[in-house]
Amino acid sequence: MRLTMFDPAPIGVVFTRGPEHRLAYTNAVYRKTFGDRPLGRPLRRTFPDLAQSGYFDIFDRVLATGEAEVLTAVPIDLDFADSSREETRYFTFSVSRATVSDGSRGVLGVVVETTEQVTAARRIRVLSEERRRALLRYRSLVRAGSEMVWVTGPEGGVTEPSPGWQRVTGQSWEEFRGDGWIDAIHPDDRAAVVERWSRALREVQPRFTHGYRLRLATGGYRHFAVDAAPVRDGDRVIEWIGTCRDVEQEWQDARREKLLARATAVTADTARPDEMLAALTAVIVPELADSCTSYLLPQALHRTPGTALAAERVAAVPRQGPPGPSPHHAEHLRPDSALVRAADRRRPVHAVFLPGSPPPGITPTGTEPWLAPDANSVVLLPVVVDGTTAALVVACVNGDRPPLGSSEISLLQTLLERAHTPLRNALEYQRTRQVALALQHSLLTEPPDVPGLGIAVRYRPSSSAAEVGGDWYDSFVLRDDAAVLTVGDVAGHDLPAAVTMSQLRNMLRGLALDREEPTGEILRRLDASVQTLYHECTATCVLARIERPAPGLLQLQYSAAGHPPPLLVEADGTAHFLDEGRSPMLGLLPDPRHSTAVHPLPPGSTLLLYTDGLVERRNEDLTDGLDRLRRHASTAVRRPLESFCDELLAGMLTADNDDDTALVALRLSVA
Repeated sequence: MRLTMFDPAPIGVVFTRGPEHRLAYTNAVYRKTFGDRPLGRPLRRTFPDLAQSGYFDIFDRVLATGEAEVLTAVPIDLDFADSSREETRYFTFSVSRATVSDGSRGVLGVVVETTEQVTAARRIRVLSEERRRALLRYRSLVRAGSEMVWVTGPEGGVTEPSPGWQRVTGQSWEEFRGDGWIDAIHPDDRAAVVERWSRALREVQPRFTHGYRLRLATGGYRHFAVDAAPVRDGDRVIEWIGTCRDVEQEWQDARREKLLARATAVTADTARPDEMLAALTAVIVPELADSCTSYLLPQALHRTPGTALAAERVAAVPRQGPPGPSPHHAEHLRPDSALVRAADRRRPVHAVFLPGSPPPGITPTGTEPWLAPDANSVVLLPVVVDGTTAALVVACVNGDRPPLGSSEISLLQTLLERAHTPLRNALEYQRTRQVALALQHSLLTEPPDVPGLGIAVRYRPSSSAAEVGGDWYDSFVLRDDAAVLTVGDVAGHDLPAAVTMSQLRNMLRGLALDREEPTGEILRRLDASVQTLYHECTATCVLARIERPAPGLLQLQYSAAGHPPPLLVEADGTAHFLDEGRSPMLGLLPDPRHSTAVHPLPPGSTLLLYTDGLVERRNEDLTDGLDRLRRHASTAVRRPLESFCDELLAGMLTADNDDDTALVALRLSVA
């Protein structure tokens, strides 16, 4: 065999002689791969950098036994001639014993590099293993069911079962496959989901995210977040894979924050409890309920539990359909009403039922209905402030909307806490007014019986629920048989004003009884007492003394400290104000002086003392009110004294009168 015949061969060829395997021949392909190694040297010295020494043993065995050996895709670590660094390449060797033309025997090696094939095969094995593991992970994820994992075709229909979906929704594979999954979506969410999903499929969006309510196998709905992406093979979408994650608690938290922020915004400038409840009712519908009605309980403080309840409806808001009942309507609730039970127990009354089938006792009796025909749940919420039920709120859910549950009731209670401050203020005012009115009425005594004189008294509190005045009247007889009449008004409209009024009224009684002196002097001493005991207090007052200067004659001695003048109406209707005896109001000047005036009282005449609530009106000059009083008194004087007082009040006071009114009327008998 001539070795030169291998020179053009496209594979590497090497020949070694003798037992030392001296390098005798290499062709061009071999030299290009392994370098131009020197001939004549033993193979082990020629390749000192060959780490895999076991290859030399192969040459020994082949030369000794004559049996050829083949090594397939074995690694060689060398500094290869065509590379700048040591690396590992793969080769297939065929080693056999051969005799060349000169008769020498040796070993012939044929070498083919297979690095590319080995690398490609290895890459295929790695990818196959990665795919196998990915499939195993996917199957484990699906079986674990912590999230619902689903797969659809490129056009959107579900192609594989999802144990998580079936566990949550109760849908079987036959119900779930294709587009059957849409049936598990809440009816109100389906249109938006289908539209968004269709657009994602059409535009091949890199990611699809959405949220919807999903019907549960156990009943009701919960919020889920959807996250999906297309699976591509090059430029082609072969399927979509996605997950559904339960986000009900996140949704509840977000809704809570949103509603609380909205409630804060709509009630920021609201101080009246009725306006506060009306604003909160508009927040509750439609976010939490389909209808909501709110009631104020104006008699909350002095009502006995278990009795009928007077309630003022201040808001009634439906989600849709005709407007609800008009607000500011009084309702009288029977003791067996569910609303009364909620108010007395100070705990919510909650009921869930089939649409249109409320349980007995939950619907109102004798009032306008607040349950819709298709209602499925209702909660009656008492708004309790400092242990007192100050308001009631009724919230209802209708149709196939999920019934009200514990989370909605908790959120409703949190929203209604915003009404606590105005309701607390209203209750505090009720307590204050109750005490003040009780104090006033305890002091408004019946007039004395005086021969030849008729005395009538009247007191009308302000029609405003925010005012408690300091008006008073009094009448009594002195030791010298003179009758004393007085009316007064302490500045202010609150409990302190009422308390100060009671003290000044009693002090004036004591001063008048202490000495028989002119009315102006009595007022001077009262003024000095006011400035000593009640700093920054001012008051007005008229003090009148009815005297008998001679048998059969009566005269009026009086003083007016900053107060509207007394009105004298004669028997024929002639009426005029007594403007003498005027002086500044009590508590105004540091060195007070109060004058005294005397005026005769004709037989049959009527003397009227009154507070400014009888004559003052907003945006009107006081003289107009005085003229109106004079005209009314002139017309009504022919009536009996009690009717005369009632006629004056009816003609002078308006429905929105915002000040207390006190008056004392004296009538002389006809001689």
